[in-house]
Amino acid sequence: MREVLLVGEGNFSFAAAVRETAGDARITATCLHTETHALAHERAARNVQRLRERGATVLFEVDCTRLKEHEDIQKRLYDCVIFNFPHCGRKSGVKKNRALLAKFFLSSSEVLHVNGEVHVTLCNGQGGTPRDNPMREWHNSWQVVAMAAEAGLILSNVRPFDADKYRGYRCTGYRSQDKGFHVEGALNHVFTRSLPYVTPEKLRMEAVSGKQTVKYELPEELNEYVNREFLGQQSHHPVKLVLELLLREVKSSWPVCPVSGSFPELVRCEQEQLGGCDSSLTPSDVYWIRQTETHPLERRTGGERDCGSAEGTAGCGCYCLRPSLLLHVQDVVQSKGFSPGTLHSLSGLVFRRVPVSRCCSPVFHQLLLVGALPSEETPLRCLRDCLEGVLAPYDASFKEERLGEEWRVTISSQDQRDVGRITSVSMAGSEPRGSLQLCVVLLDLDRLASLTFAIPDWRLLWSADPRFLAHFEQQPTPGPFRPFSLHPPSYTHDVSFWVEPDAFDDLSFHAAVRVATGGAVRDVQLVERFRHPHMGHASMCYRLTYQSPDRALSRSRVLELQDQLRRLLPLRLQVTLR
Repeated sequence: MREVLLVGEGNFSFAAAVRETAGDARITATCLHTETHALAHERAARNVQRLRERGATVLFEVDCTRLKEHEDIQKRLYDCVIFNFPHCGRKSGVKKNRALLAKFFLSSSEVLHVNGEVHVTLCNGQGGTPRDNPMREWHNSWQVVAMAAEAGLILSNVRPFDADKYRGYRCTGYRSQDKGFHVEGALNHVFTRSLPYVTPEKLRMEAVSGKQTVKYELPEELNEYVNREFLGQQSHHPVKLVLELLLREVKSSWPVCPVSGSFPELVRCEQEQLGGCDSSLTPSDVYWIRQTETHPLERRTGGERDCGSAEGTAGCGCYCLRPSLLLHVQDVVQSKGFSPGTLHSLSGLVFRRVPVSRCCSPVFHQLLLVGALPSEETPLRCLRDCLEGVLAPYDASFKEERLGEEWRVTISSQDQRDVGRITSVSMAGSEPRGSLQLCVVLLDLDRLASLTFAIPDWRLLWSADPRFLAHFEQQPTPGPFRPFSLHPPSYTHDVSFWVEPDAFDDLSFHAAVRVATGGAVRDVQLVERFRHPHMGHASMCYRLTYQSPDRALSRSRVLELQDQLRRLLPLRLQVTLR
């Protein structure tokens, strides 16, 4: 049986109307005033009588900011808590009403079921969301989403408040009078719980490389991205759905075979290999890993060298988290199952050290297709046309160029970000007659998933909130993603520090931001840099924009995260805060 709690009732007409349409739900209607004061409202006594006759509970002198303290309310958890037109009374300003909302949300969260909802109806313009028409200036609104975030609640729905739907309802209580609020254009804001922020911890990993078992510590900022199994057999993740869509379309034109064998995420790589597999890669883009322990399969020889730091570039060939599946092309070609005329597919995670931004993720999924195809252009054109047909609805562009014997097609999204590429080059040793081209297709599955399902923020792909994946379990085909956290508030903070110019690594700063804030920062911009004329060291000022697409982010929480970052920076980067 659903439990519904109504707070701040005036004449109880809304509670009486809800009782008529609530089926077998258990209704508890409460009022701040004494029974004598409340029943003085017009028709209040009649409404209270109707409620009690229909099995509802009516309580007086209930403070909605201290619900857990009431002996009758504290015994239950409610599926829905409703507060219509909250107001401090008299000529209270927006700050007092914001404080009322913040205290109410904290109080209601203490008696709310884990899957429950909090409904707050506000007059048009009060909420401070784009749904208000007209929308007030942020500082002049009640900032309802930010106030709810203090209690770990997110805005999941906004809908017009239809007073005519509630038979007999008469709004009262404006400035503690019988006069009603202006309900025209009023909005009902529905809030639900969000997952809490979790500070990343050190994660110890183990991988087999050649004839060795290597143990290493994963960089902290990557912890939430590993061991998620998005491409597993039972997965309904959008990245898996896009992978299946692509392979299905390619198979309609050309045979495709998955590559067998192990292709670990930890690889041994010389710096010279990076440019050979991807000309856009530099050593600073790579997560170089220092192994903490090596066990035989085979004992290390004295000629092996140590790895460089995970936070910077390596000084020699060593272990790294693979920055591209292109590193595996030769392994695929040399595998026993490789055969001409077939495209061989491999998919998995890749890792890049990138700045914190809306468009770049440090971890994403790639699809690699490798095949030895006839040199005539027909199969290659067929492969391009197939991919173009899949991506055309998303305004993807295909730029073709020839570099000597290499034929290359770069695939870009509408915002000019690379989605993938197709390359082909003559295979060494093939006969002129019936010669073969080595064709390689590389696609960014995460960006394709964001395009296909209109996912507005790449961080949502990694959300642990079950409401995200629930959307993609719809059959037969899920449509565009509908965010479950609407109009999340954003906060801007600066951090400044002195550095030794030659010793500062910008990407290490971005890594520290990810560690300290748990992914709550949407964007980082360098806003000021200058060198001291006499001391020689430089001052850096970065602007951080905090905003979360799936979790409640309050002003107080942001201040805590900013403080964590300030404590971490001197420890990790040897900078002096300003």
